[in-house]
Amino acid sequence: MKKIALFSLLLLFSITALPAQTSSADAGMVSTHFDMTGFPQWSKDLRRFSIIAFGSFPFAYLVTNISFDTYRYASHGGDRLYAPWPMKPAAAIEQTKDEKFKVIGISAGGAALIALVDYGIVRYKRSRLEREIKSLPPGTPIITRRPLYGEEVESPGIPAAPAEEAPPVPGSP
Repeated sequence: MKKIALFSLLLLFSITALPAQTSSADAGMVSTHFDMTGFPQWSKDLRRFSIIAFGSFPFAYLVTNISFDTYRYASHGGDRLYAPWPMKPAAAIEQTKDEKFKVIGISAGGAALIALVDYGIVRYKRSRLEREIKSLPPGTPIITRRPLYGEEVESPGIPAAPAEEAPPVPGSP
């Protein structure tokens, strides 16, 4: 049994250490960064909501499962067969199908709630920024942060796009 486990670990580490396959045709390609400027704000918000909901689901499931096991343990008078996960014996009484569906449902609801709270926070920050911009006197310049000319963010292994020339400054030769 130890030989099989050792072989599996060795195989796993050898596969993950392999470099990605590249071809000579890929060498001349220029990186094109994904641009989200053409999408409406609601689709960007929906994308962020789904990313946060799916990302927080495993953590919500872990917390819900441990909490549910602890509740079962307490409701059965501290019976060792209902002990929560870290203290669960080999002959423990497993959750029923209905209890497992409850745990998954509560976890999904918790993950959606976390994403909804994040949406509320982002929406509040966005509206506060809009109010601040509207309260500025007319003619006040609004400065946004962008990379300087010639400074591109490079991804590892992907060459950057050629740098643009800086626009000429009015009044200079």
